Amino acid sequence: MNSNVSFYIVILGLFSLISLNAQEMTPEEVVQKQLETYNNRDIDGFMSTIDENVTFHNFSDGQVTMTGSVACRAFYSKLFESSPKLHSTILTRTVFGNKIIDHESIIGRNGSDEILELVLIYEVKNEKIIKVTVLQKEE
Repeated sequence: MNSNVSFYIVILGLFSLISLNAQEMTPEEVVQKQLETYNNRDIDGFMSTIDENVTFHNFSDGQVTMTGSVACRAFYSKLFESSPKLHSTILTRTVFGNKIIDHESIIGRNGSDEILELVLIYEVKNEKIIKVTVLQKEE
């Protein structure tokens, strides 16, 4: 085979691999990756799903509870360090466009054996979580 033809076949193969790897994650895949890295307490993997201007909101009163990736990293780094048995299980998931609504059951938060139930509404844009709204069960 001609060396020029071999070269072009190799280049076409590389472009095919690059385009396969460049496929965007769906909003659900972004949130799933965030969940998996949360459960593994992998702060770098977790932060790879978070937009630098992320905002966290309390559903009940609409208050912004956290802003920006720096604050998010600090909060979750501390949580991961203090929660060796941290684990979240999805009870239900609803995908609604770029919004993912998860009903989660979380155990091991800050060493606690108490189950924490939350509903989290994630808004995803450009493969990053840009907004998280948290709804906690009222006791």
